[in-house]
Amino acid sequence: MRRVFKAVLTAIWFMVLTLPVMGIKLNTLDETVQWRFDRILWLGAGVFVLAVIWDWCFSRKAKGLPLLRLPEGLGAGLRALSGRPRLKTGGLAVLALFMLTMPLISSFYQTNIMISALLYVMLALGLNIVVGLAGQLVLGYVAFYAVGAYAYGLLYQFLGWGFWACLPVGGILAVLFGLALGFPVLRLRGDYLAIVTLGFGEIVRLGLQNWTSLTGGPRGISDIPRPGFFGLEMDINASTTYVYYLVLAAVVITIIMISRLKNSRVGLALQALREDEIACEAMGIDITRVKLSAFALGSCWAGFAGVIFAAKTTYINPSSFTFMESAMILSMVVLGGMGSIAGVVIAALILILAPEYLRAFSEYRMLIFGAIMVIMMIFRPQGLISGERRRYRISALHGAHNGGRA
Repeated sequence: MRRVFKAVLTAIWFMVLTLPVMGIKLNTLDETVQWRFDRILWLGAGVFVLAVIWDWCFSRKAKGLPLLRLPEGLGAGLRALSGRPRLKTGGLAVLALFMLTMPLISSFYQTNIMISALLYVMLALGLNIVVGLAGQLVLGYVAFYAVGAYAYGLLYQFLGWGFWACLPVGGILAVLFGLALGFPVLRLRGDYLAIVTLGFGEIVRLGLQNWTSLTGGPRGISDIPRPGFFGLEMDINASTTYVYYLVLAAVVITIIMISRLKNSRVGLALQALREDEIACEAMGIDITRVKLSAFALGSCWAGFAGVIFAAKTTYINPSSFTFMESAMILSMVVLGGMGSIAGVVIAALILILAPEYLRAFSEYRMLIFGAIMVIMMIFRPQGLISGERRRYRISALHGAHNGGRA
């Protein structure tokens, strides 16, 4: 009963709060006011149901109980299926087949949306190196994205360079900017590092906006060519399909590279830095080199993504590289699970595709989107898929040595 009473109060409070926005419509032509109480009532009913579910979830969490408990037989069956490597291989094969055939079975609009989603996957994986593996909170990651995009635009505008010539140059320039940011912030961590990197991102954006003689200022750079394929002429549909496969290949390469990086000496040093910087330095790891490596690797992928973005849109301006882009990319890393590759990929696809496919609920889609984010951070703060942590059994090692001595 107490739960229902609290839900009723929450619904009434929400209805009163949203009445001026959703319940009143002003007709300036007829100078009349339309009262839309039906929307407010439906909203109150929805908030009531959600408030009851919310309170129930919190009560179970406070008691240490799982939100959902599967039947014992079903849970054991699912665990057995998840442990089969053939099932995982089959799932990956189906996913790969779908991604390869998507431009052929979907519309031009759907392909464009997927290209944008894959670009954000690439950006989120790059930021995952800095934030997820190394534990360095960066809020100006979009600056490296802008460096790659403007590198392609300016090199084409002044020197006539093509996409394939500008792709490595964009990555190298982004690395140089990453090192330029990494050196001054070597001794910073936490909130102080976040504030400095946020300022760096705004400096780059304002520089691009105000240096009109070079970057064109707010007008940006237009008529950037799309990637070519051995000089073949392609229409807009064929060019979009080609860009899709190019971005898909870039994402696959990124996943492979970061997977190998996690298990390498550099990757283990990055994870040691994330866990405890003082202990990491005490173990003899050069934290200066490790931090700079994290900034360089993360910014490199952002530079590559920026070049591809400029080729996809054929037009860039500073408004495409605001702080909100950095916040969105960081949300993908946090929501997916810091250090987790699969989680970051899933989160990036959800955060980009969900608002697009919720356009049928155009008036409520951002409300639904924000509610899902809040619920996720409360009940699953470690992300969709938490990052794997290495564990070593020292006791077994000692046992083996003792057995050998005996």
